[in-house]
Amino acid sequence: MRILAAGDHFVRPALIRAAVCQELSRTGREVPEIGELTLPWPHEPFGPVGEVHEASGTEDGLVEALAGAAVCVTQMAPFTERVFAKSPELRLVAVSRGGPVNVDLAAATRHGVRVSFAPGRNAPAAAEFAVGLMLAASRRICTADAELKRGVWRGDLYAYEESGGELGGSTVGLVGYGAIGRLVARVMRAFGARVLAADPYADPALVEADGVEPVELDDLLSRSQLVSLHARLTEETRHLLDARRLGLLPRGAVLVNSARGGLLDHAPLPEMLRSGRLGALALDVYDIEPIPADWPLHDVPNVITTPHLAGATRRTAHRAAAITAAEVGRFLRGEELSHLANRDVLEAGRS
Repeated sequence: MRILAAGDHFVRPALIRAAVCQELSRTGREVPEIGELTLPWPHEPFGPVGEVHEASGTEDGLVEALAGAAVCVTQMAPFTERVFAKSPELRLVAVSRGGPVNVDLAAATRHGVRVSFAPGRNAPAAAEFAVGLMLAASRRICTADAELKRGVWRGDLYAYEESGGELGGSTVGLVGYGAIGRLVARVMRAFGARVLAADPYADPALVEADGVEPVELDDLLSRSQLVSLHARLTEETRHLLDARRLGLLPRGAVLVNSARGGLLDHAPLPEMLRSGRLGALALDVYDIEPIPADWPLHDVPNVITTPHLAGATRRTAHRAAAITAAEVGRFLRGEELSHLANRDVLEAGRS
C-alpha cells in the first residue's frame, strides 16, 4: 500500500503526512509508505487542467508521482480521465477542500475510484473574512486607510452623507445558508442585525431555529441593506445576481462576495457604484482570476478587493489535512466514508 500526499504551498505535503500518521497511529495501524508531491499553488494561480476546474500542476507530473499509489490526499491535483486511466492501482482520492472541483467524478467512478472531500474545512476562516469585508465596506475603512497613507485627512467621511451604516439594526441578507452562512448569521445577530437567508436547499425550520428568516432571493435583495454571497457555483447559480436582481437592492446597499466570482454578473457594477445606486462593493473572488490590469472596477469608488484569501488561515490547512486523513483511515479500515462525493462508485463496485 502506497499513499501520495499531493500537497501545495498551503495544505503542505508535510501536513498531510503528519495528519495521516496521527490518524493511523491512533487506531494502531501500521503507517504505509507515503510519497510527497508539491504543487505550485498558490504561488501560481489555479485554473483548468484537462476537463477539471481549479486545479494545480500537470497531468504528467501527477501520473508520475502516483506510480504504485492506492490512495492520494490532495487539495488541487488535476484528477482527469487521463490521470485515472494511467493510475490503475488508485482506489481513493481524498480532496482536502469543500468540493472536489479538481476531480472528474464521472471518470473516477468509471475507474472504480472513490472520491471524498472536506466540507466545512474553511468555514470559520471564510465566515470571519466575510464579516471583515462587511465591516470594512460599510464603514469605508479601506478608503480611509488608503487616503490617510497618501497624506489626505478624510474628515468629510464624518459628514452625514458620507458616513457609513451600522450592522446593529440593519437587515443583512445571506445568499446561501451552508456552514459559512450559518456562522456569518451568528455574528450578524450578535451585532443586533436582522438576518434573512435565501437558500432553496436549506431546511426552513433549521434556519428559523437559528433566529434567521428564510425568504426567497428577490425578497431578500429588496429588503437588505447589506448582502453577502455564500452559495456554491453551479450552472444553476452562475450569475445568480444578474442585472435584474442587482436592481432590486435598496439604494446605497453594500454587496459582499467571498464565495465564487461567477455568482455575480460584474457588468452592471461600475455604473451602479458611480451613481451611488450601490453604496459599496467588497470582493474576494472574481469572474476572471487573477483580475487583469484593465479590469473595469479598478478605478470605481467604494470598492474593496482582496485576492481570494477568505479561507487562508493556518488552522484551515490543518483542519483540511485532518478531515482527509480521517477519510483515509476509514478507507483503510474498510469503513464507510463520511464525505463520499461519487456514491455511484459503490454500485459500480457491486456489479
